[in-house]
Amino acid sequence: MTDAFPFLRRPAALRERAFDLLVIGGGIYGAWVACDAAQRGLSVALVEKGDWGSGTSSASSKLIHGGLRYLENYQFEFVRHALRERRRLRRIAPHLVRPLDFIMPVWKGPRASTFTLSAGLMLYDLFGAGRGSVGRHRQYRPPALLAEFPFLDPQNLEAGFRYGDCQTDDARMVLTVAAAAQAHGAVCVNRMAAERLLEGEGGVRGALLRDQETQETFELRARVTVNAAGPWAPSLLGESAPPLRLVQGTHLVMPAIPGCQEAFLLTARDGRVFFVIPWYGRTLVGTTEREVTAPEQAQPTAEETRYLLDGLRNGLPGLRWTEKDVIARFCGLRALQPVEYGSFSQMTREAAIVKPKPRLVTYVGGSFTAARRDASHIVDAAYWQMSETPRPCQTRETALPGTPVEAFEQWQPEAIAQLVEAGVDEQAAQALSLRHGTNISLLLRLMAEHPELRARIHPQWPFLMAEVVHALQAEMARDIDDVLRRRLPLDLLLPDDDWRERVENLIGRYRTTV
Repeated sequence: MTDAFPFLRRPAALRERAFDLLVIGGGIYGAWVACDAAQRGLSVALVEKGDWGSGTSSASSKLIHGGLRYLENYQFEFVRHALRERRRLRRIAPHLVRPLDFIMPVWKGPRASTFTLSAGLMLYDLFGAGRGSVGRHRQYRPPALLAEFPFLDPQNLEAGFRYGDCQTDDARMVLTVAAAAQAHGAVCVNRMAAERLLEGEGGVRGALLRDQETQETFELRARVTVNAAGPWAPSLLGESAPPLRLVQGTHLVMPAIPGCQEAFLLTARDGRVFFVIPWYGRTLVGTTEREVTAPEQAQPTAEETRYLLDGLRNGLPGLRWTEKDVIARFCGLRALQPVEYGSFSQMTREAAIVKPKPRLVTYVGGSFTAARRDASHIVDAAYWQMSETPRPCQTRETALPGTPVEAFEQWQPEAIAQLVEAGVDEQAAQALSLRHGTNISLLLRLMAEHPELRARIHPQWPFLMAEVVHALQAEMARDIDDVLRRRLPLDLLLPDDDWRERVENLIGRYRTTV
């Protein structure tokens, strides 16, 4: 195994040989499939037409969670498996998956009773118990809840609950898993589009690829191809594409809630639940569910913005947020199984593996949290397509890049002290330890060579100039959008600010070294 970082773009390596497995799509599913297959010893090519996680996987709610709301629909196995994955991801990526407390207020009305919710949370605790679990739930009486969160609506407030789940930086998780695939031998290339599948005797034999940077095309041969493009998968499959429903989910980026580090699970007037989540000094509010017929239709709408703001005004009226407080909006697109339920929120998020043609595997559905587990089943299916017995999955116990050997809580204070000694302010040092884990060693080396890179990009946020250069040199970032939307989320936190010019100048200065 080689080092995961630097994570470098090497398109020429795709032409050197045929592969066991070609994975098309560099979202969380494609990254985990490539990582899993490479760890099992298969030769793997992973290609992405844009940037890692640039589709749905960087537009999620940034959570690793069990899906508490699915207990209401009796999807017990889905929740149990998701909570098992939450524990596992906490163990193998403790720097990227961090505990987050949720507050769930309960108002009198037609929704589930306090007793029913308490029973559901007890089951949630039970499913999520074990090494790597989060805190157990507890119940509030209204006066105690309002004393801690005075911006809640006090009218008809019956009770409240605190329960635990986890938060992640979704784009950085995708990048880290793809880099882990490279470390185990996969060839991973972004800006590489699959234009069409190659078919021959016995089924699909790879794909015609186009390098988006040079516009060169070439054929890549593989024993089995996995179409992991999610909502964009049908464009390669034509009439053999499995049926699916495309559901758009929009999030709003709002100001921080002063003094509040907890997230909230709220219910809108139509009965759907949505999240209010602290995120990098801002607040994420979402998500919505709106059906579209094609990926290019996925854009945040004014109606979705009003829907989420109405939900905020009903549940957290003390914040007094209006449309003027919206800092940014983004949306992702989920490809769900076309099972008939009463609403999108009741539709299953389970991934169904589909084999539309010989030596071709794809999937419908899935979730960010369950992607590692689902990918192991996809790789099993690929083995069977090769007429081979699957080797055992290794990803369930293999730590992701950046995970320290010792306990994270033991490692982090030492890492922060090391960064502070190198001239990084303490808040930025703590943030670096969470985004990069042990890979801060690369940043320390860079800052030792270029001390000016220890400066923050913007004084309000703990992101350093060194991270911009590191993204170019060691994280396969190709342009400013890669850097400021996925390596660092500043485009969502501070859109249309004059700080971008400084970053553009820095990228121009260091681009020649990429």
